Amino acid sequence: MASADELHFQEFENAEHLAVSWEATTISIEDSSNKSQKQRRVTGVPQREDDDLLGNGDSDKTELLAGQKKSAPFWKFEYYQTFFDVDTYQVLDRIKGSVLPRPGKNFVRLYIRSNPDLYGPFWICATLVFAIAISGNISKFPVLNKHSKHYVPEFHKVTIAATAIYSYAWLVPLALWGFLLWRNTKVANIVSYSFLEIVCVYGYSLFVYIPAAVLWIIPSEPIRWISILIAMCLSGSVLVMTFWPAVRDDHCKIAIGTMLAIVALHVLLAVGCKEYFFDAQDTTQIPVTVISLTENKTLVTAKAS
Repeated sequence: MASADELHFQEFENAEHLAVSWEATTISIEDSSNKSQKQRRVTGVPQREDDDLLGNGDSDKTELLAGQKKSAPFWKFEYYQTFFDVDTYQVLDRIKGSVLPRPGKNFVRLYIRSNPDLYGPFWICATLVFAIAISGNISKFPVLNKHSKHYVPEFHKVTIAATAIYSYAWLVPLALWGFLLWRNTKVANIVSYSFLEIVCVYGYSLFVYIPAAVLWIIPSEPIRWISILIAMCLSGSVLVMTFWPAVRDDHCKIAIGTMLAIVALHVLLAVGCKEYFFDAQDTTQIPVTVISLTENKTLVTAKAS
């Protein structure tokens, strides 16, 4: 049996002493962690994992908040990489908007302004160049087979198509951007566009000509003209609905003249490509020469006799 003295409860320290001892232990832990971080800084050991555990990560976010993260200079690849930072869904959505324009809707505000890109315009222009050049060569097959002439591919058409398409997709937006920038200094304008936004509008508006160029392979002038008229109406409506708000507050003659110039250059590109690469004169040139040669031979034989 245990004695009564052994069954007495013992008194421990007060709660205040326990709190003080707990604070001392936490301070010692924090001191040890600070010392370990200092040692890593001195030795050069990476501390990303420890920073994430301690809640000191996201150095990029800290740099952004501090204003220390700057954009890359224009001579580096990272500067141009931002112009191609677009996903597939955005590109497809912009292509749909250019093929099926909404009446009264601004293409820039609806699709482009959130993230203008050069990825879509660059590859649309490249695809259109090869579509026109290849379709133009294929369209000559029926004529060559009819007159039994040896086929020689015309590779120079790729260079001509690339010069025409990329000049239109870059030089015309540059001229329009400079003109709008000049008019904004003269007249208070509500709508203004950057050069990148204008390039996006012109680049995506050319997408509808890709299926039209494929239809131009069919050796039928009515089908070619119907396809080119549909493509011009769809693509031109995107340009008119986009740039009319930028010039409507200007003088009446200047506003109408600007829109007429935009439409005229657009029509000139479409009709020029159709007439140069799918010219109907190629179908009549061969029989005329054959007929003239046969007539000359008959005249020579008649004189000799």
